[in-house]
Amino acid sequence: MKKTLLVYMLLIAAFALYVFRYEQTGRLNGAWEEKGLRGSIGETYMMITFQSGLEYWKSGLKGFEDAGDALGVTVEYRGATRYDAQEQMTIIEQAIARKPAGIAISAIDPHSLIPVINKALDADIPVVLFDAGAPGSRAYTFLGTDNYKAGVTAAEKMAELLGREGQVAVLTLPGQQNHEERSRGFRDTIQRQYPAMKVVEVVDGRADVMVSRDESQRLMKAYPKLAGIFVTEATGGTGVGEAALSQKSSHPLKIISFDTNKATLDMIRDGTISATIAQGTWNMGYWSLQYLFHLHHHLTIPAPSSSGDNTPLPVRVDTGISVVTRANVDDYYAK
Repeated sequence: MKKTLLVYMLLIAAFALYVFRYEQTGRLNGAWEEKGLRGSIGETYMMITFQSGLEYWKSGLKGFEDAGDALGVTVEYRGATRYDAQEQMTIIEQAIARKPAGIAISAIDPHSLIPVINKALDADIPVVLFDAGAPGSRAYTFLGTDNYKAGVTAAEKMAELLGREGQVAVLTLPGQQNHEERSRGFRDTIQRQYPAMKVVEVVDGRADVMVSRDESQRLMKAYPKLAGIFVTEATGGTGVGEAALSQKSSHPLKIISFDTNKATLDMIRDGTISATIAQGTWNMGYWSLQYLFHLHHHLTIPAPSSSGDNTPLPVRVDTGISVVTRANVDDYYAK
């Protein structure tokens, strides 16, 4: 009888402890239990990019908007109209003044934006970076392509196209971290793995069709045996394609571009561009907003200060890539 009484007492104590812990966690999570993981329409999250008219941003913004719909919050898009770090800094300053619930930024420059990114965090505004990062900042996470690995993939594809030999060049955007990593991954892989191939020149295409076309024409004249060009962004890829079409050659230039704007896909379909590297841009936008929402509502914490029952936020998230060729290009047109 005494043993039975002891068992009952232990069960009652365990239940009391459960109720106490439930009440404690309920104070934090009760709102979510009642209405699900939902915010309010007055809760605004901002996405900020540069060269805001680029088709490239549409998929990421769609992911951001889809997450906003799922969470019941308001989203806004802002971007520098030009490739101009000062203009983007001004836009971020304006965003900070509005005190949004969170900001997702694609950084035009990994260095000059650090102070303004940190200023947002000092104002208790969560910031995540996507697509192009600023590693020296205190932003909570970076969501984007493993750009070095993407450059490696481009080099392997180029080697496959050229039979592992020949001269190649790179058109990129010096000074922007994601493009520099793509270029470095490509160059390192060619040097390490393909001794019969050589990167003859790395050129600034300025993300401009005409500049990239002119530079490509210059490269083809300077290196008559040039067999391939890797372009680290989509706009320049179109320019290289135009240069290749204007050049009559017995050995067509192999072009590997980046991203999946319509002009690039059209040139893959007609055989002008051999392949392009597609990024997980929708994932960048969708998970950027999800992370900002969780940070704003204290449902997660930054990884360096991980403690308690909350799930720590990853410092870096690889949103993935795929290789687009003539065989699968139709799958990448906007539906």
